[in-house]
Amino acid sequence: MQRQPSINSTELNRKSEGLIKASSNRYRAVVQVANRAKRRRYENFDDFDEQTVKPVIRAILEMSDELMQPEIISEVGTNTDR
Repeated sequence: MQRQPSINSTELNRKSEGLIKASSNRYRAVVQVANRAKRRRYENFDDFDEQTVKPVIRAILEMSDELMQPEIISEVGTNTDR
Protein backbone atom coordinates (compact mmCIF):
# COMPACT_ATOMS: atom_id res chain seq x y z
CA MET A 1 0.00 0.00 0.00
CA GLN A 2 1.39 3.38 -0.98
CA ARG A 3 1.65 6.10 1.58
CA GLN A 4 0.00 9.33 0.50
CA PRO A 5 2.03 12.50 0.92
CA SER A 6 1.07 14.71 3.78
CA ILE A 7 -1.29 17.45 2.59
CA ASN A 8 -2.27 20.10 5.06
CA SER A 9 -6.06 19.91 5.28
CA THR A 10 -6.31 23.51 6.49
CA GLU A 11 -4.44 24.70 3.42
CA LEU A 12 -6.60 22.53 1.17
CA ASN A 13 -9.77 23.96 2.73
CA ARG A 14 -8.48 27.51 2.29
CA LYS A 15 -7.69 26.90 -1.37
CA SER A 16 -11.08 25.26 -1.96
CA GLU A 17 -12.89 28.20 -0.38
CA GLY A 18 -10.83 30.59 -2.50
CA LEU A 19 -11.94 28.81 -5.67
CA ILE A 20 -15.58 28.93 -4.65
CA LYS A 21 -15.42 32.60 -3.66
CA ALA A 22 -13.72 33.54 -6.92
CA SER A 23 -16.42 31.80 -8.94
CA SER A 24 -19.71 33.42 -9.78
CA ASN A 25 -21.43 30.03 -9.67
CA ARG A 26 -20.54 27.52 -6.94
CA TYR A 27 -22.00 24.58 -8.86
CA ARG A 28 -19.94 25.41 -11.95
CA ALA A 29 -16.76 25.63 -9.86
CA VAL A 30 -17.38 22.19 -8.36
CA VAL A 31 -18.11 20.71 -11.79
CA GLN A 32 -14.90 22.22 -13.20
CA VAL A 33 -12.85 20.69 -10.38
CA ALA A 34 -14.53 17.32 -10.94
CA ASN A 35 -13.95 17.43 -14.70
CA ARG A 36 -10.31 18.34 -14.28
CA ALA A 37 -9.82 15.58 -11.72
CA LYS A 38 -11.45 13.06 -14.03
CA ARG A 39 -9.33 14.18 -16.98
CA ARG A 40 -6.11 14.09 -14.95
CA ARG A 41 -6.96 10.66 -13.60
CA TYR A 42 -7.11 9.17 -17.06
CA GLU A 43 -4.20 11.18 -18.47
CA ASN A 44 -1.79 9.93 -15.79
CA PHE A 45 -3.19 6.44 -15.35
CA ASP A 46 0.15 4.80 -16.14
CA ASP A 47 2.25 7.19 -14.05
CA PHE A 48 2.43 5.58 -10.62
CA ASP A 49 4.29 8.51 -9.04
CA GLU A 50 1.41 10.84 -9.86
CA GLN A 51 -1.10 8.56 -8.15
CA THR A 52 0.11 9.42 -4.66
CA VAL A 53 -2.19 12.45 -4.53
CA LYS A 54 -5.86 11.90 -5.26
CA PRO A 55 -7.07 13.50 -8.51
CA VAL A 56 -9.61 15.80 -6.82
CA ILE A 57 -7.01 17.17 -4.40
CA ARG A 58 -4.55 17.67 -7.26
CA ALA A 59 -7.23 19.51 -9.29
CA ILE A 60 -8.03 21.83 -6.37
CA LEU A 61 -4.35 22.63 -5.83
CA GLU A 62 -3.75 23.26 -9.54
CA MET A 63 -6.81 25.42 -10.00
CA SER A 64 -6.08 27.51 -6.92
CA ASP A 65 -2.51 28.04 -8.16
CA GLU A 66 -3.90 29.17 -11.51
CA LEU A 67 -6.19 31.57 -9.68
CA MET A 68 -3.26 33.11 -7.81
CA GLN A 69 -1.06 33.35 -10.91
CA PRO A 70 -2.85 35.32 -13.67
CA GLU A 71 -0.28 34.39 -16.33
CA ILE A 72 -1.28 30.73 -15.97
CA ILE A 73 -5.00 31.57 -16.23
CA SER A 74 -4.51 33.40 -19.53
CA GLU A 75 -2.71 30.37 -20.97
CA VAL A 76 -5.26 27.86 -19.65
CA GLY A 77 -8.27 30.04 -20.47
CA THR A 78 -7.58 29.68 -24.18
CA ASN A 79 -7.64 25.87 -23.95
CA THR A 80 -10.87 25.31 -22.02
CA ASP A 81 -12.72 23.61 -24.86
CA ARG A 82 -10.89 20.28 -24.51
